[in-house]
Amino acid sequence: MDSLETLTLAMRDFATERDWDQFHSPKNLSMALAGETAELLDCFRWLTETASYQLDDKQHQAVQEELADILLFTVRLADKLNIDLMAAAEQKMVKNHRNYPVDKVKGSAKKYNQY
Repeated sequence: MDSLETLTLAMRDFATERDWDQFHSPKNLSMALAGETAELLDCFRWLTETASYQLDDKQHQAVQEELADILLFTVRLADKLNIDLMAAAEQKMVKNHRNYPVDKVKGSAKKYNQY
């Protein structure tokens, strides 16, 4: 797929064909998204920092699938709430630039309200 819009339409069609719209409330989709995020976390459980960069093929495939699930549920939730994800991401980046000026945070992991 070449765009979020294409993916959104494909997800919408996928749910409609299966009569799943009745289950895709924002509450349920956000819960499903949290579940998929937990599954991603499980892929890295007990790995060292170094090992988290050196996944074997099976681990890499599992991470790829969980990231895809997270993206799909995110796109579906945004669609149900009429949120333009690209516009939201652009707005968030503007806010991040304001909250994390290079001269104050470079090399630091502190949150914007801690420096």
